[in-house]
Amino acid sequence: MENITLNVEKVLGFVDKEKLAAYAPKVKECMETLEKGTGLGNDFLGWLHLPSSITKEHLADLKATAEVLRENCEVVVVAGIGGSYLGARAVIEAMSDSFQWLREKKAGQPTIIFAGHNIGEDYLAELTDFLKDKKFGVINISKSGTTTETAIAFRLLKKQCEDQRGKDMARKVIVAVTDAKKGAARVTADKEGYKSFIIPDNVGGRFSVLTPVGLLPIAVAGVDIEQLVAGACEMEKVCANEELTENPAALYAATRNELYKEGKKIEILVNFQPKLHYFMEWWKQLYGESEGKDGKGIYPSSVDFSTDLHSMGQWIQQGERTIFETVVSVEKPNHELHVPSDEENLDGLNFLAGKRVDEVNKMAELGTQLAHVDGGVPNLRISVPALNEYYLGQLIYFFEKACGISGYLLGVNPFNQPGVEAYKKNMFALLNKPGYEKESEAIQARLK
Repeated sequence: MENITLNVEKVLGFVDKEKLAAYAPKVKECMETLEKGTGLGNDFLGWLHLPSSITKEHLADLKATAEVLRENCEVVVVAGIGGSYLGARAVIEAMSDSFQWLREKKAGQPTIIFAGHNIGEDYLAELTDFLKDKKFGVINISKSGTTTETAIAFRLLKKQCEDQRGKDMARKVIVAVTDAKKGAARVTADKEGYKSFIIPDNVGGRFSVLTPVGLLPIAVAGVDIEQLVAGACEMEKVCANEELTENPAALYAATRNELYKEGKKIEILVNFQPKLHYFMEWWKQLYGESEGKDGKGIYPSSVDFSTDLHSMGQWIQQGERTIFETVVSVEKPNHELHVPSDEENLDGLNFLAGKRVDEVNKMAELGTQLAHVDGGVPNLRISVPALNEYYLGQLIYFFEKACGISGYLLGVNPFNQPGVEAYKKNMFALLNKPGYEKESEAIQARLK
């Protein structure tokens, strides 16, 4: 089978080819640091060889649990936030019929809903109201069980599930993905007798999509997790190559770091395939949390083209020249649709009659690339042969490996996120959580 590929030709007009080639020894050193576990954050490198370490027995266990949920639930709510939900949603949305939520549901094909990723009272009230007459189950994804957004949602969902379906059925259709030994979620799972899966200690949330955090919800959605893992395994091999030009993850990391040195502070991840919207959201967390620290880091943003060409296109074309684009391009769509001819031709589109819609889309992509490069925006292009589980697995591992290399090139710890705790401390102090009395006093003084 083919692999995803990276093309940086449309960057070379903005950075010297020699400077890019000079990254080879630096990248090799970063890869060795990852492999030997001698760098910052080395206790969170479990993702590095995760794909190749996943056993058939583990996948079978995940699939069997998914089948229990599929057989007993009309709706499955995935409760999690950040890395505990974005990876699963990215794959599920990419592999789902865009209008599946409107179609008649078949037995064994539950609707997947996400909760615990916000504190919206209206959202939760509307969710619990929707579930009132539904046979639903819950996958609670939380290492600690005390993350505020997810804990509130799970508390509501657990009670509602038990009230509607009874404790015995609730025990069957609530699954915990959590720490092996400690934390509120682990205590609850053991006490209630929930089926549970472990979040490895050495895999951070944003790198966890190929653990049960992502694989279980993805399997419940009916997506082939074996092919997802197989694609990631293949990319694990490809991204082990020490030659810069033969390793797409290494080349991506080097290119974006050189662009950063040249003043390109914002990376815009672009897709021309609407199904990849949540994949972009997953990518933003991966790179935002990994590199945005110590006063450094490329700002990760994303756009859905051609939709956003009608909103963000002007700024990208002629705004401040501190940006570069990475385009994720799917070569072959899964369907075929041709533009029909129209006798009156009032819209003037008969010149497209007989052409596939995807041909029009590809010309929009090429035309956009040429225009943006002419406008001073360097372009990288990631070519994905098709939108399926295998290539999504490749894409996931490619971005993860590149992120580790890129973080070390930047000189930061790509595996921690100390800044995430700042808002939580303020929130807990404002809510008068026990243990935050001093912080509460300080904040009240500031608010006077």
